[in-house]
Amino acid sequence: MLHGGKDRGQQVVDGRSASWRRSASMQREIARGAQEAGASTWLLRFNRRGWNGGTDRIADARRALDDVRRELGDVPVVLLGHSMGGRTAVHVADDPSVRGVVALAPWLPPGESVAALAGKSLYAAHGRRDRITSARATAAYVQRAAEVAAHAEFRDMGPLGHYLLRGRRAWNDVALQASLRVLAG
Repeated sequence: MLHGGKDRGQQVVDGRSASWRRSASMQREIARGAQEAGASTWLLRFNRRGWNGGTDRIADARRALDDVRRELGDVPVVLLGHSMGGRTAVHVADDPSVRGVVALAPWLPPGESVAALAGKSLYAAHGRRDRITSARATAAYVQRAAEVAAHAEFRDMGPLGHYLLRGRRAWNDVALQASLRVLAG
């Protein structure tokens, strides 16, 4: 799981970070369902709050994938990202362990590369009341990703916003069910 952030920011992400705490809450709520299906959840804490051009967040995610391999061996991985975490996930989807990406209210600006999704699955969900990231941009990204991905699907979450608080159960259901679909192939 990869939490959200901001375009710019050098603040260290600690346990008080609202975006990290939202992802930690989701992790607690979906962990049992994942375990029942034979999967586990890991939550990455980015080193810094900002995307800042992406290089460091991408490096954080690649280190986390290496940690998973060291700890569990070569297991299939689904990257579940919210906002900036969704943007990071699509950049590191080319890792050989990654089967696909589940992106919730992702930050996918026009022109964002789809190359790392070649042969992978992408499930993206976005609410129409999101004023932080764009549901239209996400839908357009999924359309472009469909040209290279094994599977690409967009889910309209209706009148929900960005922070995964309103409609929490619906977001959690999408997160868990889409992740399990990616693992099942």
